Amino acid sequence: MAAKKKLKASKKAEKRAKTVGKAGTKASATPKTNARKGLAGATAGKAAGTDAKRVTAILAKLDEAYPEATCELKHENAFQLLVSTILSAQCTDVRVNQVTQELFKKYTTPHAFAYATPAELEQEIRPTGFFRNKTKSVMGASKEIVEKFDGQVPRTMEEMLTLPGVARKTANVVLGTAYGIASGVVVDTHVIRLSRRLDLTRHEVPKNIEQDLMAIIPKEKWIQFSHQLIWHGRRVCYARKPKCADCNLEKLCYSKDKTV
Repeated sequence: MAAKKKLKASKKAEKRAKTVGKAGTKASATPKTNARKGLAGATAGKAAGTDAKRVTAILAKLDEAYPEATCELKHENAFQLLVSTILSAQCTDVRVNQVTQELFKKYTTPHAFAYATPAELEQEIRPTGFFRNKTKSVMGASKEIVEKFDGQVPRTMEEMLTLPGVARKTANVVLGTAYGIASGVVVDTHVIRLSRRLDLTRHEVPKNIEQDLMAIIPKEKWIQFSHQLIWHGRRVCYARKPKCADCNLEKLCYSKDKTV
């Protein structure tokens, strides 16, 4: 009897030890798990630099530096701006302006572009790069405008996005600059770089960056803010070696890329 009691006691003690061991393993794993969750939350969460007073200060500095900022693509109407914006993908505005100076003399209407000879148009826009795809986009958008919109560039985001080669960036450029319609924020390479450096967003995808900026920038500033940030990116806040010493936003910026 004594031997049986000792055996039962031994088994109970062993069982308790295993239970305690498992509990200890779970307890020790919890802090690491929480730490990982916390890190992920910090990365994907709201940017720290979006305090209303800081955003207001940034907007004031941009107004101070670039009160007359506007689109640098030369155009006389909404359609010319649409074509220029399509051509500007992966190309400088300076080069696009050089190409369109002659292009718009030959093709004066959406109909002229819609029914152009593809091979000829390709060679005429070749200096802008990706000329085959751009030719398809320009001709496709022109045909849609002629056949579905009576030769007029649409005035809504929904309609603009039905045009071949047109995404939100292009639509925002045309609607904002040509029509003064604040449908969103233009997010190009400069806006992506600067909005992240200024900690106005932590996203990398343009669509998400635009949503973040629309949430913190007053709607009446969306159009001008885009132009100002693009101007600042071209003149001061370069991708490599930004001119921080010449930047009037330097005291508001705590980017790791700063050169001062």
